Amino acid sequence: MSKIILSSLACLSLAYSVDTFTDIFKEGKTYGNIKYYYIQTDKQNNQPFKDSSANANAMGGTLGFKTAAYYGMSGQATFMTTNGFHLENSVDTSILSRDSGVRLDNGNPSGKIAQESFSVLGEAFINYHDENLNIKYGRQILKTPLINAKEVRMLPSTVQGTTIKYTLKDTNFVFGAAYLSAFKQRTSYKFINIIKHTLGSNTKKITGKHSGNLYMVNMNYDNNHLHASLYDYYAENFLNSWYGKLEYTGVEGKYIYNLGLEGIVQRSIGNTNEYLAQTDSMTNAKKINAESISMKSELQYEESKFMLGYSYVTSDDTSHDSLVLPWDGTPLYTNMITSNDLFVSNYGKGLVADSIYIGGTQSFKVAYTQGYDFTGSEGFKTTLSYMIADNDKFTKGKQKDFNIVLSYQYDTHLSIALKGIFVKNNTSASANGTISQLDDFQQYRVIANYKF
Repeated sequence: MSKIILSSLACLSLAYSVDTFTDIFKEGKTYGNIKYYYIQTDKQNNQPFKDSSANANAMGGTLGFKTAAYYGMSGQATFMTTNGFHLENSVDTSILSRDSGVRLDNGNPSGKIAQESFSVLGEAFINYHDENLNIKYGRQILKTPLINAKEVRMLPSTVQGTTIKYTLKDTNFVFGAAYLSAFKQRTSYKFINIIKHTLGSNTKKITGKHSGNLYMVNMNYDNNHLHASLYDYYAENFLNSWYGKLEYTGVEGKYIYNLGLEGIVQRSIGNTNEYLAQTDSMTNAKKINAESISMKSELQYEESKFMLGYSYVTSDDTSHDSLVLPWDGTPLYTNMITSNDLFVSNYGKGLVADSIYIGGTQSFKVAYTQGYDFTGSEGFKTTLSYMIADNDKFTKGKQKDFNIVLSYQYDTHLSIALKGIFVKNNTSASANGTISQLDDFQQYRVIANYKF
């Protein structure tokens, strides 16, 4: 992929005069961010010697350059890095190389490899843009419901492939398509085939091939009040996923309200469907058959916003009924900071699930956000969120999440956030549906970010 991109840039340089090519770079734009991240994770379990505490400090961020456009053509590249310091004996690797550790160190998410700093050329793509059409080819950040950059950690996840966006002239419709061959998880320097990243060493056994591609098509509609979107994700010999969302925003005086509905349907396909049906499969003879619905209502008055959310993942004891979200998508409205934990998108962990995404889970969420510009303390904001996830399979009881976030936006460049996360019965499900629950889980984060 990188050789093709470099060859294309070389062809562009030959196609135009030296002066023109020089101007393309002279008129380009440098961008990026510098981020400091502290994280501490504490876990408690009633089994002896199961309690743990880990923390980490890291400095890093991104540095990118975008050329000026010439006849609609431009190039863009983004260098990404995370560097740990003052690391203690027990390191929280979720802002370092956790995914690399899982891939290269016999599945170890906290060993020596997982504690390493790393740098990567996270983006490197050629872009064509005109009034209605945009085409990107190469490594790029992608933000969709089921494949997302998930930028809440140190670095974003990125993909490799081709994305197309077409805006229908004089309408509110946008159509998209994508061919994706590789995925770089946010705690890894390596672009891995997008199907192999999901299933790891079991890829050939499950899909019948050592690798595969993912194809996506979507349609979006937006006007002043209504937003509608529909996506189809087709992962070769593995999984087909449909996602749909409908949201309406209205204004009544000083009040702004928003109502939302979303749904997901997933089915295993091809060789995966046949393999999972076998009695000795990873899922105990259960094909992927997952469905979910999610709703929300929001009410905003000046700097205050109140939100209610609900989600339900259907239950089917004869199927693998948990949602499959290996590419950092966190679509449901009841999603919390800790939902879809980092391990779900780690190498080879595509068939595990977390809390609200487990088959049979019903979740309720309430959130309140308050800004404080009216006090004269401009830039400060707090968000309080509480979520309950219930499922008959949860032997220790309901999962209960409480998140508190204090953020400060100094200007368009500098922001600081303090986050506290407190979870009772933090829950996950293995590929075969086995449920695991921690008694207590706490996490604390300090994030300072400067964008330029």
